[in-house]
Amino acid sequence: MKNTVIEAGRAGEIESGIMKEVTVDGRHILLARVGDIYYAVDNRCPHAGGKLSEGKLEDTVVTCPKHGSQFDLKGGNVVRWLSGSGMISAVGRVLKKPASIRKYNVKVDGEKIYLEV
Repeated sequence: MKNTVIEAGRAGEIESGIMKEVTVDGRHILLARVGDIYYAVDNRCPHAGGKLSEGKLEDTVVTCPKHGSQFDLKGGNVVRWLSGSGMISAVGRVLKKPASIRKYNVKVDGEKIYLEV
């Protein structure tokens, strides 16, 4: 199946260190800017569906607001699966194995941001 390139926003709308949710082709996507680089990943944490855009962004690592799982926006890979210790975290780790988030290719052309979906 061929990927489609769709406009997702304007570059001037997002400052460095900022992330927001955009809906592109029916998908809820987290769009973030770190320095002059834009990143796009699925906006839902694979653990419990937390909106990553409501979490915390440090450099290229986003932390889920629900249970503290962390993902690197560069590739969508897991940095940390759940946070904390104790019985609840231990059970959560057993019931739901670590899973990466989908990353989308981003292209900036002039002031327009495009995603390949």
